[in-house]
Amino acid sequence: MSRTLLIFLRFFASPLQRFSPKTWEAVKNFSHPRVVTMLFFGFSAGLPILLIFSSLSLWLREAGIQRSAVTFFSWAALGYSFKFIWAPLVDQMPIPVMTRCLGRRRAWILLAQICIAAAIFAMSMIDPAKAETSLSLMALAAVALGFSSATQDIAIDAFRIESAGEELQALMASVYIAGYRIGMLAAGAGTLFLAQIKGSSPGAYDYTAWRMAYQIMAGLMATGMITVLVIKEPEITVKQANRGRTTDHARFFVLFLVSAAAFVGWFYFSSGIVSTFKDQAISVVKNPSAAGFIIETARLAAGLCAALLAARVMVVLKVADMEMIRSAYVEPVSDFFSRYGAGLAWLLLALIGLYRISDIVLGVISNVFYQDMGFSKIHIASIVKTFGLFMTIAGGFLGGTLSIQFGVMRILFAGALLSAATNLLFVLLAWTGPALPMLYLVISADNLAGGLAGAAFVAFLSSLTNVRFTAIQYAVFSSLMTLVPKVFSGYSGTMVDQLGYPVFFTVTAVMGIPVLILILICRARLQLKETKSQIIP
Repeated sequence: MSRTLLIFLRFFASPLQRFSPKTWEAVKNFSHPRVVTMLFFGFSAGLPILLIFSSLSLWLREAGIQRSAVTFFSWAALGYSFKFIWAPLVDQMPIPVMTRCLGRRRAWILLAQICIAAAIFAMSMIDPAKAETSLSLMALAAVALGFSSATQDIAIDAFRIESAGEELQALMASVYIAGYRIGMLAAGAGTLFLAQIKGSSPGAYDYTAWRMAYQIMAGLMATGMITVLVIKEPEITVKQANRGRTTDHARFFVLFLVSAAAFVGWFYFSSGIVSTFKDQAISVVKNPSAAGFIIETARLAAGLCAALLAARVMVVLKVADMEMIRSAYVEPVSDFFSRYGAGLAWLLLALIGLYRISDIVLGVISNVFYQDMGFSKIHIASIVKTFGLFMTIAGGFLGGTLSIQFGVMRILFAGALLSAATNLLFVLLAWTGPALPMLYLVISADNLAGGLAGAAFVAFLSSLTNVRFTAIQYAVFSSLMTLVPKVFSGYSGTMVDQLGYPVFFTVTAVMGIPVLILILICRARLQLKETKSQIIP
């Protein structure tokens, strides 16, 4: 018995003994000014997104807007998926007066935050129940909010990577995730709570309640603005500030505006054609969801082609030149492939695109699952949202600390393994039914794993960027990491209808296996590359 106890103690003590003074120093670095800064920046980045999605959806439903119209507002957040398109603009173009006073990164962050606050305030001044024109104005304000928020993300991501060395990136990522989640909680639960206490509810809509709630959210953006004014600009951007001539920046800005106008114009004028083709596709495919996906994907591709054609016309008219486009878009991509080689670069991009597939595909249907299991809205709000938030924050801090001790790639693997494995706990929850202890267990494990994986993944993406192209490269990575999972997640409801919840959750866990294989391959290739670089100076 004593021998067994000794082995048991050694087993659990040995990992603790591996924590070096460097690790404890890393824990102390949570109070580093650059790390603390990311808490407030994370809050200002997490605040806008739910004001476009869930909070706005509930507001519109209470105002009597049809569900079909409500769901279209989710397109206002397309900027998050395509932010890499204008990332070069944020990376290179100075803002008059602001860039000279604040620096390149802080100027763009502050401008984006001002635009976010203005868009939220504009939404608060529109009553969607009044007239159809009000709904159109609300849509425009929501699009402006999505665009401004994605722009803020570009600038903050670049600031984070450039403001500290690799030794702080994992900690900064974990603190950023914590702030982001707190911002989401404020915009989600906070907005609903404020609207509720002011008397607005389904069947008893009160516009003034929602106006007050959204205006308070606009005021909370002051948190990020004050942070911008207090902190210092990264040394890297100070040295690289104001690259290029003013005329070059102006021409590039015109190029972007014309291309964006072509993209938006295509969507505006193609609505009638798309409706006709969608009806024909439904008659052929016999599946409205699949037909809609095919037509909208083709519409999106055509919109991108229209934007590229407009850019080509601008080059022919000599408003822009190919050198400008090459330096903005081609160089950052070619730099990534030249640093890692074509083979490893494609493997890394595949890993980025698939890493979050397990949790995103499951997450889309999770709230519906909780309701189907018989959990009340109070249970979902208190356990899934609030308690889950603290578990995610704890997981983020754990992931940041462990990445310092064991390396980012090892924790990246552990996060992917845990994220896939914890999906199997949802199978047990589906079998046991609405048992609160089981729900606490599932939410604890799932959110701890998600927070740990998220911190390691952000640190991993940061390590792949070149400081010469920080904004554009990280924007591409962060757009790619949700693109493929979101495509698959659109079929989550159909999969549940056909397979049932237990089999569906098992499938989402199996989706994580290719990710684990990719991590092992990429880790081996990266180690081999590092070894060769040390041998060949």
